[in-house]
Amino acid sequence: MQTSFKRAGIIGVGLIGGSFAAALRQHALADYLIGLDDQQKTLDEALKLGLIDEGSVHPAALINCDLIFLAVPVFQTEAVLESLLPYLSPTALVTDAGSTKQDVIEAARRALGERFVNFVPGHPIAGKETNGPAAAQATLYCKKNVILTPVEKTSAAALACIQAMWGRLGAHVAIMSPLEHDTVFAAVSHLPHLLAYALVWQVAHSENATVKLDCAGAGFRDFTRIAASSPSMWTDIFLANKTALLEELNTYQAVLEQVQTMLQTHDRTVLQGWLSSAANTRQNWSLLHSRRESKLGASAEQTENNA
Repeated sequence: MQTSFKRAGIIGVGLIGGSFAAALRQHALADYLIGLDDQQKTLDEALKLGLIDEGSVHPAALINCDLIFLAVPVFQTEAVLESLLPYLSPTALVTDAGSTKQDVIEAARRALGERFVNFVPGHPIAGKETNGPAAAQATLYCKKNVILTPVEKTSAAALACIQAMWGRLGAHVAIMSPLEHDTVFAAVSHLPHLLAYALVWQVAHSENATVKLDCAGAGFRDFTRIAASSPSMWTDIFLANKTALLEELNTYQAVLEQVQTMLQTHDRTVLQGWLSSAANTRQNWSLLHSRRESKLGASAEQTENNA
């Protein structure tokens, strides 16, 4: 099974694409790395940092690539793939890092036509609030989840290859349906980001905002860290997954109404029980997450030793 590539093309060489390029290089999974971006400044920076071997603003540079990694805003998927199609090798594998999957899959289906069989929809669950090539890390995906959402027409061989590749990079790969993915991540990713932005906006536009922000400490910092993420990217994600996100937002509003009632009635017992339940869930999640990371680290080391 192919898990290394002669020419890998990375479309979008910021944090996500740059980290993918760095990881491929670190694990010797690509002989030559080509970056495609609409910003020459970004390409120059990626070249200077050694993330890629060649950079271009024209998709023709990706001719003869046997792997294409798409790391662009989800609403750009169709246009980018359409521009790539004339230069796409018939056997090239294409995968992506989009945070929503149903819309990306339909965009890829329209753009790629018969080449769609070699498109493996993906979503690495990794990132930072900073972006650009300078933020890229070769270890960004190590010990992280990567969700693949194949559909009926996805080539089994292509899926197996991409799954194995992510394993070589130290990630844990899970398979979901596109609908399940978008529903799950509306709850555990998209809603938290929306709430972080909302809290910052609320405080910034409230009375005595300057005093409040001056007094804000670790709690505010930790809760709102992700509100420093790219507004353009998250606008796309929120709108692309708006149906599932609105459902989660409605559920969250109902929970807030319950909390409001607890406070209004001064019901200490109910409030403390509610908080304890949430705290226990968070602690258990943290423990399971730590154990999983330890297992992934050991598995990745074994994979490298066997490679």
